[in-house]
Amino acid sequence: MVFLRCDYSEGAHPRILEALVKTNMEQTVGYGEDPHCLKAAERIKERIGRKDADVHFFVGGTQTNFTSITAFLRPHEAVISPARGHICVHETGAVEARGHKIIAMPTTDAKLYPDQIDEAVIYHEDEHFVKPKMVYLSNTTELGTIYKKSELQEIKKRCEKYGLYLYLDGARLASALTSSENDLTIEDIAQLTDAFYIGGTKNGALFGEALVISNPELKKEFRWILKQTGSMLAKGRLLGVQFEEFFKDDLYFKLGQHANDMAKLLREGISAKGYKFISDSPSNQIFPIFPNELVAELEKKISFEKECPIGETEYCIRFVTSWATPKEDIEKVIAMI
Repeated sequence: MVFLRCDYSEGAHPRILEALVKTNMEQTVGYGEDPHCLKAAERIKERIGRKDADVHFFVGGTQTNFTSITAFLRPHEAVISPARGHICVHETGAVEARGHKIIAMPTTDAKLYPDQIDEAVIYHEDEHFVKPKMVYLSNTTELGTIYKKSELQEIKKRCEKYGLYLYLDGARLASALTSSENDLTIEDIAQLTDAFYIGGTKNGALFGEALVISNPELKKEFRWILKQTGSMLAKGRLLGVQFEEFFKDDLYFKLGQHANDMAKLLREGISAKGYKFISDSPSNQIFPIFPNELVAELEKKISFEKECPIGETEYCIRFVTSWATPKEDIEKVIAMI
């Protein structure tokens, strides 16, 4: 069975495991105040060019999103998101369970566009509505699409116009930043957002995400919310060790590049056989459309997710490559198709 269901099926990259084993018997303080978390935070700040940023470590992406949004918004404030945004479709209402409405804007490619920010703000005109206060993006999106620098800059301008915070979900940031179509740098993202996170779980970590807060308004008392939401890991060094290793060199980006390379090979192989895709994804998630009969046959040999039916005779499915996907597996899948 070839596994293309997700990009966190394997345990962790060998270097990450080696670093965890090497530091296993160390005795340190907990809750993210250990030397490894501090060193990892410094490496991240140096890499993104924001020595003034605060860095906090989390176990998973959903936890990062709902904790951050809880901390950044007052009870009557809401977050604008693409309707396909992760906080809308894959987090069981975690943000709204904490008391913040998500204003979901319909989109065909899972990206949010500046005019939609105008629309959301103008519609919520007074105190009888929730007040938009944040824009949520993910890069890559749920359909594998990415934001270009000009798009992020324009969204930032709209946020500044309306006094909105800009928050970027980076669960698959490594894939976005190493995409062949990308023109953003991690330094750009650190300058253009108020907060964003660097995803590790989907890029070779055993678990873990690193939240970067650049806006001074959002830093105050964040650790109180971190603790109250159950997001403060007692053995925090387990997170610090991993991100310390990621940013010792370019390991973080090399792993994202491999996932993209394997997805490109698969995408080109499928295209050569005449099949179409539901989105123009240049990252490690691709969404081919196959006849129902072919989907049924592939399910016998490949583990993948079914996205949605296309009419009565076809189905869109999702293939996801990872930092560990062997080239041989991709060649097998192309041959099966």
